[in-house]
Amino acid sequence: MSYGLSTYAFFWRVSDRAPRPLTLDEMLAQTREMGGEVFQICDYPPIETYDDEQLDALRATAAGHGITLELGTRGVRTEHLAAYLRIARRLGVTLVRSMLNTADHRPTVAEATALLGEAVPAYAAAGVTLGLETYEQVSTDDLLAVVRGVDSPHLGVVLDPGNSVARLERPVDVVEATAPYVVNIHVKDFSFSRRDGWVGFTFAGCLLGEGLLDYGHMTATVRPDERGINQIVEHWLPWQGEFEETARLEDQWTRHSINTLLRSK
Repeated sequence: MSYGLSTYAFFWRVSDRAPRPLTLDEMLAQTREMGGEVFQICDYPPIETYDDEQLDALRATAAGHGITLELGTRGVRTEHLAAYLRIARRLGVTLVRSMLNTADHRPTVAEATALLGEAVPAYAAAGVTLGLETYEQVSTDDLLAVVRGVDSPHLGVVLDPGNSVARLERPVDVVEATAPYVVNIHVKDFSFSRRDGWVGFTFAGCLLGEGLLDYGHMTATVRPDERGINQIVEHWLPWQGEFEETARLEDQWTRHSINTLLRSK
């Protein structure tokens, strides 16, 4: 089991709000500098445009930092997953995270099960595991129905218990339901705060250890150390009104999270 970062730990610094968005090479260097051992290139569409030479260079850069790469995308269409498997093989990736829905495709449980039943054998043959993330657009019961329906050790769950709160699913219930199938963990903390005038709540990220994520329960239930499951830092940092302050806090939150995880070893 290893700890690492995701492109989501650099969310604002790679966004179009950054005067100069960070490159993958820069994110890899920062991951190594912070002590991370894994970097998950997650929901980063430019990777789909890389040719073999660029992918080989990225793999070499990661190897030079002693970093293992993972990938993340969205969708379960056969051709899309095949394209990501090609990228994964070129990068030496053994874990690809995906989500069931995309902007133009919301498969039923039966359709998703059929599509993944076609795609997963090629992943298995390549030694790559596909993980479906827990999130509010799909109930945990439906997600698990798909995973159980495909019934392959190379298809599992990417656990992010904070995502399902918007579906009124308790994080502790999501953890306990998915635990046997978890292949990857996204670590981010979250909390509710009252809005101005106490009219409603804002649900947003917070520093790891200061919110509602019961990290101890999650790790005791999933047993990532024992099962070799990587833990990847993400967070939901709200925009702070201007880039410099947002970038400063994003860096602070990222360093706090990875340091907290490394100290738990």
